[in-house]
Amino acid sequence: IQYKYIHIIRMSTATATPQQLLEGLQRQVSSDDAALDVDYSQILKQILLSNSDTKITTAALECCVLIAVKQGDLEAFQRHVSLVKATYENVESDKRAWILGLNLMYLLLMDNPSEFHSELELLQEELQSSYIQFPVLLEQRLMLGSYNDVAALQSQLPDPSYGLFMESLLVTVRDRIADCLEGAYRTLSLEAARKMLGFATIQELEEYRADDWIIENGELCFQPPTVGRKATDVPSMKLIAQTLSYATELERIV
Repeated sequence: IQYKYIHIIRMSTATATPQQLLEGLQRQVSSDDAALDVDYSQILKQILLSNSDTKITTAALECCVLIAVKQGDLEAFQRHVSLVKATYENVESDKRAWILGLNLMYLLLMDNPSEFHSELELLQEELQSSYIQFPVLLEQRLMLGSYNDVAALQSQLPDPSYGLFMESLLVTVRDRIADCLEGAYRTLSLEAARKMLGFATIQELEEYRADDWIIENGELCFQPPTVGRKATDVPSMKLIAQTLSYATELERIV
């Protein structure tokens, strides 16, 4: 089956129909091997050059979006989303909400709230889809600063393809917890910091901000505030409470 798949998607436009090429892309989407040695962009190019069926074009572009997600290629993802969105004006697709939901996740990851809401305003029927409701809920929790709730959403992904964006957002959560620690503590034990930041080992913690944090006698010694900033400017008690809440949730996930 694998040999037949590779053979089909490597066929030239002279011997392979657009439908056959599309089926090859669909198999790559469902394949567990995201790094399969096939240039899917060339397959898409062949389809675009030899096909006049807009439904096949839309389906092929959707496949390319999903393959880009599997490969972690955000540049290709953005490019193919832009193309497929243009086809949605004339073609109905059962993957529309899925693709547009992934685009909303991408905009959250890029920290682009204005475009996120602009895209959201263009959606109507899709608003009831779990593919759209998930990024909407995620954005709300990010805006409210409930990062522990953000981490909890990792177990509620509407599809595994959302995992790429969720994992990157959780890195952002960790970075913000670290920023809170720097403002709330002068020193902190390595074990306490490890738990708060959700690392599996002390070594991972030590490598996390090796250039910024000083380690002495089993404790993290954070860099002093920048010149002109006073300790009274930092709402320490609020930050400590917030940090502990974040850490509890991250520790549960890890």
